[in-house]
Amino acid sequence: MRVKNHPILGEDICEEFVEITVDGKKMKAKKGEMIAAVLMANGIKIHRYTAKEHKPRGVFCGIGQCTDCVMTVNGQANVRTCITPVEDGMVVETQEGYGRKKP
Repeated sequence: MRVKNHPILGEDICEEFVEITVDGKKMKAKKGEMIAAVLMANGIKIHRYTAKEHKPRGVFCGIGQCTDCVMTVNGQANVRTCITPVEDGMVVETQEGYGRKKP
């Protein structure tokens, strides 16, 4: 689900798409939209699992202040998906705990 007509932002007229990969699955994304918005539009609510109790987390604040929406993006752990725009060819992975450090 995507918001196509917003009372403040107006009508969504974006017609340019890019392709990203989320946990091995290819997805179309509107150019410039945030990773979290793409996930929501595709029914994905879980972005990571906590380190100690392996509890699912997803978008909470939606403005980059908390860390509930962090995922591993292009091999980099702890990327806040609610404020990170998609790029063509981007690889996004559900994060386990604190994520793996890039070698």
